[in-house]
Amino acid sequence: MTTEPLPILVAALYKFTPFDDCPAIQARLSDACAENGIRGTLLVAQEGLNGTIAGTDEGLAAVLEVIRALPGCAGIEVKYSRAPEMPFKRMKVRLKKEIVTMGVEGTDPLKIVGTYVPADKWNDLITAEDVVVIDTRNDYEVEIGTFERAINPKTTTFRQFPEWFRDFSRQYEGKAEKPRIAMFCTGGIRCEKATAFVKEQGFDEVYHLEGGILKYLETVKEQESRWQGECFVFDERVSVGHGLAPGRHAMCEDCGRPYAEDLPACPHCKDEAA
Repeated sequence: MTTEPLPILVAALYKFTPFDDCPAIQARLSDACAENGIRGTLLVAQEGLNGTIAGTDEGLAAVLEVIRALPGCAGIEVKYSRAPEMPFKRMKVRLKKEIVTMGVEGTDPLKIVGTYVPADKWNDLITAEDVVVIDTRNDYEVEIGTFERAINPKTTTFRQFPEWFRDFSRQYEGKAEKPRIAMFCTGGIRCEKATAFVKEQGFDEVYHLEGGILKYLETVKEQESRWQGECFVFDERVSVGHGLAPGRHAMCEDCGRPYAEDLPACPHCKDEAA
C-alpha cells in the first residue's frame, strides 16, 4: 500500500550573492509568486536572497526557475519538505539591508567563511573532544530541539550573537591553541554568516553544517542521529522531526513561543503567571 505525499511542497532557500538592482528583483519575484499561487516570505538584499515559500509542486518549480535565473543563483541549494496544508497566509517579498540580520558592518560570507560540513560527516565532527559545538539559533528554537553537546547562547535575536561570542571567546585569550568550532542553524544561513564573524575574531578552524538542521534531518537516519527533539520552523507547521515530518508543537498565541501540542496549555505563560 502506497501513501500519497502531503499536497503542499515547502522550499527553504538562501544564497549569498551580490545583487545590484534589488527593487527589480523584488518585482520579478513578486510577479512570479502571484502568478503561481506561491505564499511565504522572500528577503532580498545586496548580499543575496533568503526565504521559505510553499505551494504546489508545479508552482514552486516555476518560481524556482525564476530564482535560478537571478545573478549567482543558478546553483542555489533548496531544502524541500511537505505539509498537509498551506503553512503561510500570504506572500511577502521584502527589501532588506541584510538577508539575515547580524548587524556587524563588513561581515561578508563571500569573502571569508567557515568550512562546510555535509550532513553525513557532521556526527564525526561534533563528537570530537576538541570541538566546541554552538547552536546559533534563538533560545525559543533551542528549547524544543538541538544537537548533543551544543552550547545554547540564549539569544533572542541573531543580532545578539556577536556580543555573546565576544564574551564567550575571552576564555581563550592568550592561549596558544584555540578550539575547533562547529556551528549550525535551521537552514544554514545564520551559521554561515556566524562563521564569517568568528573567523574574523581570530579562530581558524571554524565549521558549519551544510544545509542546516533541515538537511541533516532529511538525510541522516534517525537511529544514527545526534539530534534531540524537533526543529522549529518559521511557518504554521511550527516544527518538523526526522525525515522532515510535521512535528508535534503548537505556537502560543499569547507569548509567541512553541510548546508541545499534547500539553493542556503553554508552560511559558503558566510559569510567568505563577
